[in-house]
Amino acid sequence: MEKSFSESYKAAGVDITAGYEAVQLMKEHVARTMTQGVLGGLGGFGGLFELDLERFKKPVLVSGTDGVGTKLKIAFMMDKHDTVGIDCVAMCVNDVICCGAAPLIFLDYIACGKNVPEKIASIVAGVAEGCVQAGAALIGGETAEMPGFYPENEYDLAGFTVGCVSKDQIFDNTAMRKGDAVIALPSSGVHSNGFSLVRRVFDLEHKGLDRYSAELGRTLGEALLEPTCIYVKPVLALAQKVRVLGVSHITGGGFYENIPRCMPKGLAAKIEKQAVRTLPIFPLIQQEGKIPERDMYNTFNMGVGMCIIVPADQADQALRVLAENGQPNAYLLGEVCEGEGVVLC
Repeated sequence: MEKSFSESYKAAGVDITAGYEAVQLMKEHVARTMTQGVLGGLGGFGGLFELDLERFKKPVLVSGTDGVGTKLKIAFMMDKHDTVGIDCVAMCVNDVICCGAAPLIFLDYIACGKNVPEKIASIVAGVAEGCVQAGAALIGGETAEMPGFYPENEYDLAGFTVGCVSKDQIFDNTAMRKGDAVIALPSSGVHSNGFSLVRRVFDLEHKGLDRYSAELGRTLGEALLEPTCIYVKPVLALAQKVRVLGVSHITGGGFYENIPRCMPKGLAAKIEKQAVRTLPIFPLIQQEGKIPERDMYNTFNMGVGMCIIVPADQADQALRVLAENGQPNAYLLGEVCEGEGVVLC
């Protein structure tokens, strides 16, 4: 690599040696994510992973891709880059777990105006932490330095995961019935959607993020940058003990768009608003922006990062299993009823 250098390319704004330095700095973080099945290491043209056919008897591959969105603007403003990688992983793996798939591998893509190796390594450290939480291996990625396309101090971050589930263990909502229980897994905050509205509501371009909030118990910036929860391991553990009928990852579109995605036609989720354990950040957003209640539930997670539907007679057991697997604050959110979509009352 010492011989790989282009003065002409550097003059155009791309320093390939900075890319090599970033790879060296991120290796220790990537090493944390290695799992059984990974073949080879960083540096190849493709990431290799051997599927465990003892674990997955009838393997079905499930893929998901996403980014962090304009939450990255918060990271830029705070000059803090070690948590947005968790968000990137979460947005992908929380999707594939909705059908019962365990995420196995993850790849990231970072496009930036200027490759600052320490910053890139900090971003990847967050990605690695997310992979560890999800049980996935970070087997590759790409950093693209694109001067003139991105501002020097900005970047975009996206990711891609592949998971696997045995065909006979895919969550099946055809057995869902009226009266089944809807369980909430709490979110950590706004997670990674709705930030275009958040930024407008708080006028972040002019008022900044260092404002201390008594309601939040910290600065606004710290609350908004709180990384997205990763629910993979609790959901996989639950599926071993309880019949899971449906799972919804509550992201853009909030309750109204996401909860119905795991439900069959003719059934709806009945939720009493008083049952929702709303985090303090959401009333703050609503009051500051004078946002109608329905828009709040149709944009944000409101404190519920994931919904799980189980048979009513297994609800108590589900809550015990979740508590034993990192979700002690899971709670009964509502029940399945006849109809369509979500009934908030």
